[in-house]
Amino acid sequence: MICNAGDKTAIVCGDNKVSYKQLNGKISVYTDLIKDINANRVAIFSENQVGWVYAFYSGWQNNATVVPIDFMSSVDEVAYILKDCAPEVVYTSVEKKTHLEEAIQKAAIDTKVFVIEDYEAVPIDEEVDLPQINTDKDRTAVIIYTSGTTGSPKGVMLSFENLMANIDAVTNEVHIYSAKDVVMMLLPMHHIFPLMGTMMAPLFVGATIAISPSMVSEDIMNTLQQNKVSIIIGVPRLYAAIRKGIRTKIDSSFIARTLFALAKKVDSISFSRKIFKSVHQKFGGAVQFMVAGGAALDPEVGSDFNTLGFEVLEGFGMTEAAPMISFTRPGRVRIGSPGEILSVAKVEIRDGEIAVKGANVMQGYYNRPEETAEVLRDGWLYTGDLGRLDDDGYLYITGRKKEIIVLSTGKNINPAEIETKIENMASCVADIGVFADKDQLRAIIVPNKAELEGKNENDIHNIMKQDVIDKYNQSVAPYKKLMAFSILNADLPRTRLGKLQRFLLPDLIKEESDEPKEEVKIDLKEYHVISDFIANEKNCNVRPENHIEIDLGMDSLDKVGLQVFIQSTFGVEMEENELVAFPSILALSEFIASKKTRLSIEKINWSKILKEKVHLQLPRTWFTGTIFVRMSKFFFQLYFRFKGKGLSNIPDGPCIIAPNHQSFFDGLFVASFLKQKVIRNTYFYAKEKHIKSKFLKFFANRHHIIIMDLNKDLKESIQKMGEALKKQKNLIIFPEGTRSFDGKLGEFKKTFAILSRELNIPIVPVSIKGAIDALPRGSVFPKPLKKISVEFLKPVYPEESTYDALSNIVYKSISVNQSR
Repeated sequence: MICNAGDKTAIVCGDNKVSYKQLNGKISVYTDLIKDINANRVAIFSENQVGWVYAFYSGWQNNATVVPIDFMSSVDEVAYILKDCAPEVVYTSVEKKTHLEEAIQKAAIDTKVFVIEDYEAVPIDEEVDLPQINTDKDRTAVIIYTSGTTGSPKGVMLSFENLMANIDAVTNEVHIYSAKDVVMMLLPMHHIFPLMGTMMAPLFVGATIAISPSMVSEDIMNTLQQNKVSIIIGVPRLYAAIRKGIRTKIDSSFIARTLFALAKKVDSISFSRKIFKSVHQKFGGAVQFMVAGGAALDPEVGSDFNTLGFEVLEGFGMTEAAPMISFTRPGRVRIGSPGEILSVAKVEIRDGEIAVKGANVMQGYYNRPEETAEVLRDGWLYTGDLGRLDDDGYLYITGRKKEIIVLSTGKNINPAEIETKIENMASCVADIGVFADKDQLRAIIVPNKAELEGKNENDIHNIMKQDVIDKYNQSVAPYKKLMAFSILNADLPRTRLGKLQRFLLPDLIKEESDEPKEEVKIDLKEYHVISDFIANEKNCNVRPENHIEIDLGMDSLDKVGLQVFIQSTFGVEMEENELVAFPSILALSEFIASKKTRLSIEKINWSKILKEKVHLQLPRTWFTGTIFVRMSKFFFQLYFRFKGKGLSNIPDGPCIIAPNHQSFFDGLFVASFLKQKVIRNTYFYAKEKHIKSKFLKFFANRHHIIIMDLNKDLKESIQKMGEALKKQKNLIIFPEGTRSFDGKLGEFKKTFAILSRELNIPIVPVSIKGAIDALPRGSVFPKPLKKISVEFLKPVYPEESTYDALSNIVYKSISVNQSR
């Protein structure tokens, strides 16, 4: 596992240089320390230092499994690992000895402790020949405890076969490492990525390791320059920070900006290295590859380094794959992709998830057979990452399965995309974490102190609200908007390799003070009229500084109501995007005060709105529509166990048919049971964003589908649905608005209740069961022979019910049926 390179320098740290001969001698000293202990497991709890390497290989020389432990771990975390794997030996540093002793006491284990620095001056035999390490492929070489992005760490057992598969990949298959290289050791060695990339692979080929004394920028730059480092192993956040500093200097100079734009257009590594020679010199002038791993690299970061003449090789993997699954080949970089699959691995995309099989896949989790069985199935490792492979074999990561936020509306959101977008657009944001809080998206922001120097707490809050959150919200679809945010003057919880521990974010939200905030006296009458209206509609307290989305959580229907209220009360017509552009209710009120033509307070009147004239050309009816529905029913009965009942509950006149929503077949499931006369009188509505092609529009206009743009003009869309009902037609409306993620009923929108109440139209609740099992989200083909039932329930008549009461009656009717 270590090259026999004689007097060549193996490790350098500051002024301390260690040859390969001396390395063997030092490992021999450490091996002798523990040879009589008969250790099965040897742990290392220390900062990066030269002696860390000696300790590690001494474990292998004694046929032990090595367990690296993060030196930044708390006493409880170290105790947890020690108790889990019970090492007979632990190497530690002077700095960490007391910390370790507390953890050992807490873990209540019996182990022998050796302090690495105590053996630095022990004489060595440089001519010693170490015996070959037993690298039988099935032997467990290391146990790497995962850094815990989702909870308590698990010990990943990696065999020598797993490790050698990765070493072979970067030395033979992808020619990254060679004996002439100098590799910087910077990242903590308890993680498999730096352990493999900055220690095992370099020593295997006879390269030199240059240890950076710390992660302080001055130490990093000195290490690069003094040792002519050729390979940097880093995490995306390191490269993002370096890139940010370089771009700041480039953007401040017209000449530099022009050269950067030219280099980007030319897109030649050799050209860029000449143009930006001074930048390369600051890195020591010898860097050939920057290797990024541990998390996804922002494509803009990779692109900018490429423009500067650096080749950033990104890989994808995980501890459980020792660690690599894919890697970028030199000269074949594709920004945004972590490269091509290694030949040692086989990858398939299963229901959107990346699954891998091969010699790099772990043996399992130590002492955790159930967790092992969850991710290792028939030899396939299910990574938990979502992705796709293009036609050329390049892998693209689209999200983390467990991190995807699913709102009650059924919308799937990748929080990392939001975080990256905001970090790129706002230099005042040092870090950001996005998560779901009470079914809304919320962010925790760490301000960039250097950018906001001299600003007080109130100023910073307003800047984040107006220049960051509001600006972002105006650029995205409604379901991706951030509805609340908090400011944190500390670091977000991250693993040592920079992965966000998203599960800890909710704990960082500061509890709102129980004491009422000091009331600000506002004399503006328009403010009081508007705030009273919102308070009554949303049943909440309204303050002058509140934003209608971020603070008050007003959805599309709420905003339509506010638009109508402002128009009827003040005579001012406003679009939704104009409303959300105002940073506060007070600013909106001041604008209204300057533009109003009257002040006549009126309640929102949906009855009046639905009486307004609106043009609606109902789609023409082709006979093929009825034939298509009948054929669909025939197919469903052959393919599924498909049954329906309750058709007698459909009234003779116009009605709203309101099913729960589990799959994209639901509309056809419902329609296929309707009688021919009812089918020809029943209309669906579809969102315009789903009917973009000419063929789909042609089909919709001839088969009872009304196309509406609910995001652009919800008011007009509701009026069009009302117009169809007034023409004595039936409407199929899904109250949830979108498909359920898990089959459970989602929150009902009020649209169908407004139409029913104001037009005196009955609602027929429909309970669909089994569709979620037949066609779950993410699947492409429906599963055969699944039991699917459609039941038309007793109609609900509006009478004197409120919108909310009517919606609740329909919800309860379907919910009760679903639970049977």
